[in-house]
Amino acid sequence: MQLDAFVQLALAEDLGSGDHTSLACIGANEKAKAKLLVKDTGLLAGIEVAARIYAQYDSNLHVELLLRDGAAVQPGDIAFYLSGPARSILAVERLSLNIMQRMSGVATATAYVVNQLEGTGCKVLDTRKTTPLNRFLEKEAVRIGGGTNHRFGLYDMIMIKDNHVDYAGGIEAAIRQTHAYLKREQLQLDIEVEARNMAEVAQIVAVGGIRRIMLDNFSYAQLREAVAFINGRFETEASGGITPQNAREYALCGVDYISMGSLTHTIKNFDLSLKAC
Repeated sequence: MQLDAFVQLALAEDLGSGDHTSLACIGANEKAKAKLLVKDTGLLAGIEVAARIYAQYDSNLHVELLLRDGAAVQPGDIAFYLSGPARSILAVERLSLNIMQRMSGVATATAYVVNQLEGTGCKVLDTRKTTPLNRFLEKEAVRIGGGTNHRFGLYDMIMIKDNHVDYAGGIEAAIRQTHAYLKREQLQLDIEVEARNMAEVAQIVAVGGIRRIMLDNFSYAQLREAVAFINGRFETEASGGITPQNAREYALCGVDYISMGSLTHTIKNFDLSLKAC
């Protein structure tokens, strides 16, 4: 499983030839208990991942869960207690904290945007602007925060962007070649095409045969014009320059989705600590 393989590599990176500090000063049979202390305000994520890390590293570690992924938390809350061999607790401490701090930061940021969009009918999407090899964790955090996952990688959706259009010889050529490819390879994948201006929107609509149009770096007025022109014939997605502060204004232009790379690439880690108790 992806998580198990990730944990093995991450622990190997951290432990190397051994946690010599713990080996030097903690007895092999020493038992201990620790608590996951929340020191921030927001949404908690990564608890299930942390529990899997503990179980995979040492079956003698026991987790007593007090909170679940998606819980709203504030400073002073305790997410869980971890008990078992002291050396094992120390060995997995940093890895579990790193993951939970990152995931909780992503979930909190996503939840804020989801709240901003309430009542608009628009959903917030993540992007592929993620930490290499951590994408599955960051996208799960977006989901926990109430967001919607966009494509996971290059393989699960056709997304014709500006460079594809330019290299293919234009929008019509790119779409028609895509249809031919999917038929030839017997693939069933959704097609999304990026538009840089209203002229390209018109070209995409004229060719058709797609699911969604991405309206990239459009102003509010241009977005409203494009949505009215598309008139429900295809899904619409706004992208580029969208922040938590202006997300609602973009949503009110009538698009079905807004996509925000900042959900995963510009995140303040959540403040958490694993403290002895």
